[in-house]
Amino acid sequence: MSGGFAAFNTITDIILKYDPGQKKPAAKSKAKKASADASTYEPISSVWEGQDGELLEVMLKFYATIPPEPILDSTYNGGRFWKGSTRDVVSMDIDPQYKPMIVGDNRKMKGVQSARFGVVVYDPPHVGPQGRDKSRKRFDVDFGATMECGGNQDWNLSYLYPPFLKQAKRVLKPNGLLLAKITDMVNNHKSKWPHCDFMRMAEEAGFTVCDLIVKVRKGPMVSTKWKKAHHARKRHCFWIVCRNGDACEG
Repeated sequence: MSGGFAAFNTITDIILKYDPGQKKPAAKSKAKKASADASTYEPISSVWEGQDGELLEVMLKFYATIPPEPILDSTYNGGRFWKGSTRDVVSMDIDPQYKPMIVGDNRKMKGVQSARFGVVVYDPPHVGPQGRDKSRKRFDVDFGATMECGGNQDWNLSYLYPPFLKQAKRVLKPNGLLLAKITDMVNNHKSKWPHCDFMRMAEEAGFTVCDLIVKVRKGPMVSTKWKKAHHARKRHCFWIVCRNGDACEG
């Protein structure tokens, strides 16, 4: 009996010690984590009706998988994107009148250190020289309409992108972001689609194109040369989100 009793105690011990749900706490932990993630999930809208500066701040918080600063604004101009911002922004512009930190062509970026920046921002000219906008300010200042955009350039400005993209990839850190503001246009009686060109060229340059946000504005640009409308008036541009890596999640 003592042997049987001892055996019984052993079996009892085994039964008491065996817990078929002993892995449940881990599963519960995962479920709890998923619930926490769901509670903080806050998507960014694919259509933005606010200001560029506000959108940039949202994109920096939403897409960055490495510290975004320092940020290179490669088309700084008057720095309107950063009014009121406390971000560490390095300004670059080809025109010294804006007193950028780096005076230079963003297609060359001479002297700029490789793998230095977490983000590069790019807002190239969207149209060629045409006239004045409805605010009566200089068209070239408002829209950067100073680059050649004639027959030799196939009536578009996409030729600016490949050399810039090469330099942007060089100066970005791995998994850094390229945020580009691109606007389609009509030129020589035909619609041009530079946002498509940019995305294709970015992929060819080694970037991963991750997202496309439509940014709407209230006052579309107007030229005094336009007498009759044949195309829809464009009230939007695109912010294209690219990552210097093989995956959008970094």
